[in-house]
Amino acid sequence: MSERKLPPVTELGVVSMALIVAGGISIASKLPGAVPLTLPVLFLAASSLVMAANLAMLARAPGFNWDAFFDVAKWALVAYAVIAGILEFVFLHNGTRGDILVVLTLSLIVYAVHVPLLIGFTVARYQ
Repeated sequence: MSERKLPPVTELGVVSMALIVAGGISIASKLPGAVPLTLPVLFLAASSLVMAANLAMLARAPGFNWDAFFDVAKWALVAYAVIAGILEFVFLHNGTRGDILVVLTLSLIVYAVHVPLLIGFTVARYQ
């Protein structure tokens, strides 16, 4: 079976998710006290850049099965948007406010976009 050359979407996705998790752990390790946000913001920025690069490289992939990708990714996006929404509710219900909430919300957005991207890519690459 000849495999076409595709960008390293899965590998970059793992790096992006690891950065998001590291930022979340950094925040959680300091709660409920004062949380320095420098490191979590750096992790979030790096993860966002990796995700943008991932999307850009995938958009340029020749012969990629976009129909299969969107068929799967749209439903995964719905599911992960619900999960991210529930987590956001938990943050609000537990009294998370201000800059910490902004960083966590943006991290949830990266999470809720990148996981469906990975799921859709995994299915579409073998179609």
